Amino acid sequence: MSEPEDIKDIIAENLLRFRTQANLTQAQLAELLNYSDKAVSKWERGESIPDIRVLMQIAGIYNIKLDDLVSRPAEKEVKPVLHKRKKRLLITLLSFALVWFIATGMFVILNYIPDLQHEYLCFVCAAFVSSIVLTVFSVLWGNRITNAISCSLILWSLAAMIFTFLYLFTEIPGRWLLFVAACPFEVLIILWFVFRKVK
Repeated sequence: MSEPEDIKDIIAENLLRFRTQANLTQAQLAELLNYSDKAVSKWERGESIPDIRVLMQIAGIYNIKLDDLVSRPAEKEVKPVLHKRKKRLLITLLSFALVWFIATGMFVILNYIPDLQHEYLCFVCAAFVSSIVLTVFSVLWGNRITNAISCSLILWSLAAMIFTFLYLFTEIPGRWLLFVAACPFEVLIILWFVFRKVK
């Protein structure tokens, strides 16, 4: 195999090699980068070079240093971030399930207490707690859309929980207006994340 003529050839060779080692298709890599697979194809053919920001993104995906992409090839195993995403999703789902497992356990225990009513409130509270759990993991590992959705879940599960308690334990009229009052907060959540995108 002939020596690469310039940096463009070196980068193209490395991009192709690391993607192949990571068992990613051009389309999968393009999706991770928010680029088209045609752009990835051009990079790997040496027709163009991704800018430094994209190169840093690619290095992050393959868990390598930027230098590994712009220097002569060296045998190096890559562990793509794709597997890390699956692991993070699994951790999030297990944490979510744990909340409902605890709520179910509480429900079963409370059923054995005589004259106790409304044991099902464990599940109403679990909806609120699990939305908080999802928000924490979304902030750590998610994106703008998952953050917006999880914040909305907190708002509406909190409104549902408060409404349920008011309905069961008070005689306050117009309790349903609580959901109307929550609507402006939902608008604020949407505007906040739209504003962050524009920024």
